[in-house]
Amino acid sequence: MTAVVSNIDPFEIHEDVRTEDTEVMVDDDQTEDADRATEVAAEEDEEEESSDEELVDTGVQVDMEKLQGDFPGFKDNYRLIKRIGEGTFSTVYKAEDLQYDRYDNFWDHEIDAKWTPPPLRSNEAERQPRRRPRFVAIKKIYVTSSPARILNELELLHDLRMCPSVCPLITAFRHTDQVVAILPYFRHADFRAYFRDMTIPDVAIYLRSLFLALMSVHAHRILHRDIKPTNFLYDPTTQRGVLVDFGLAEREGSDSKPCLCHETREARKHRQSTSVWAQTSTTPQPGYPKSDTRSSRRANRAGTRGFRAPEVLFKCTEQTTAIDIWSAGVILLTILSKRFPFFNSADDVEAMIEIATIFGSKRMKAAGLLHGCVFETSIPTIGQQGFSIEKIILWSTCRSDEKPLTPEERLAVQFLERCLELDPSKRITAEEAMNHEFLRVKDEPSSQEMGADEDDMDILHA
Repeated sequence: MTAVVSNIDPFEIHEDVRTEDTEVMVDDDQTEDADRATEVAAEEDEEEESSDEELVDTGVQVDMEKLQGDFPGFKDNYRLIKRIGEGTFSTVYKAEDLQYDRYDNFWDHEIDAKWTPPPLRSNEAERQPRRRPRFVAIKKIYVTSSPARILNELELLHDLRMCPSVCPLITAFRHTDQVVAILPYFRHADFRAYFRDMTIPDVAIYLRSLFLALMSVHAHRILHRDIKPTNFLYDPTTQRGVLVDFGLAEREGSDSKPCLCHETREARKHRQSTSVWAQTSTTPQPGYPKSDTRSSRRANRAGTRGFRAPEVLFKCTEQTTAIDIWSAGVILLTILSKRFPFFNSADDVEAMIEIATIFGSKRMKAAGLLHGCVFETSIPTIGQQGFSIEKIILWSTCRSDEKPLTPEERLAVQFLERCLELDPSKRITAEEAMNHEFLRVKDEPSSQEMGADEDDMDILHA
């Protein structure tokens, strides 16, 4: 068995169930606030512990036992608790790190944290603080995944280990054809349980955490490719989130070919004027050509339906980090409209129709031409101009013009419109988003304002 260990930036994970006693006694002069904080923490830990002790499905238990048996020495290092996630390429389990104290755990923000168990009624004076066990998430990558995909994910996680709001890689193991990655366990809530109750300030905090992660990822020229609520683990109580699952991620520019969207306006017009579509557009024929001699276009279309950007649907061969911004915009649209999922297409054609319904066939056609594609539709319910985002939100939340959006909501809509630009070159970047008024922390000057202040100082000193 081989292991790859990386030094990880301090990172807070959820720790709950008590394991071993310590020799430290609780002081008699604890304040009421400290006692209350301890009681609250104990209540949360008891809830998490009861959740962990729930009966595990027989099939899951068999899989857990098989995983422990496949890796020599696994039981000496980790105690599997339950399955917490399952996807196309992997399964994730919650586990206790039994050898935590033997390693230098730079990734753990609460490395010295103690936990006081709930007092026994008959022995309240003798309660002692105990060291919390350290929980990790064990990601078992299926053997059907290509070795190149597995290596790519581990390398990207290693490169992003110092980034805030990004789940770091603790270590990884391989035995024969079995590969597991060890990641911090982060307590979070189900998106469906809280998104409808979020206030606009709550939404801003949520998105600031998400865009902080995206800014770090994009600074490394990495496309996540699968931004969605289930891949951004968020705890509404602590208002902290972490970006996970880099199974589809790739470096910008890898395996890409030039696309029209990166050409100048004049070059695009010339290519379009000499295209087959331009020559036959005067006498359009319904349907597809029986013998199409054109070569098929191949492009990365990875992602989750409902969250993929227009350029992904149009098979752009030179995709950028802007695809992640679109996906983040869909999350914001979901929250503001209080509808999840907002887009619910079965295939790429339906996905394009859904987007065209909002933005209109005229803008959708222009978006297709950016990538050398022609978008045509005769569906009568798709208008040429589409609808404004503000109208969509009012309709989705059953509000009329008599109850218009508040100034805060309008600011959120303005930010959303920047995220959902059909032209990826005009879409807001993660760095720009962090300086947007909607996400900027109150009383925090923007980079432009800071630059203006420096210019003023230069004038004064001149």
